[in-house]
Amino acid sequence: MVRNNDIKKIVAYYVRLCGTNDPWKIAKMLGVHIAVLPMGNVLGNYRYLKRIRWIFINEDILDNEVLLRVVMAHELGHALRHCKENCCFMAHHTLLLTSRVEREANEFAAHLLISDDMLQEYAGYTREQFCQCTGYPKELIELRLK
Repeated sequence: MVRNNDIKKIVAYYVRLCGTNDPWKIAKMLGVHIAVLPMGNVLGNYRYLKRIRWIFINEDILDNEVLLRVVMAHELGHALRHCKENCCFMAHHTLLLTSRVEREANEFAAHLLISDDMLQEYAGYTREQFCQCTGYPKELIELRLK
């Protein structure tokens, strides 16, 4: 099992390597393919197909910048941590799942999107206020503060 501190180190490595915490730019720099297409109630999906890493994003969430960023970071976590496992981000369910693979992808997304600097910037805020200001779901900040 990967510990929270290990996830933090892994995220820090990729942020340093790529010079950004933008999941789209990191995926592109690391050769992870991205496709946006209709996917029903599935927000995102990671697939390892013919030795190529693919992230599929539901076109219906393109207008929701924050959700799009969370889903992309989550799927990038799968691409980097579970590269040979096929994983699916379901609407309103994945942030609550307890499987090791989903939990690690969620923790990866939390650490990628919520930096130490961001936590410092919102230091005087409650978790609810943080979520209102950033748009991030409460589960994400809970994972980050764990």
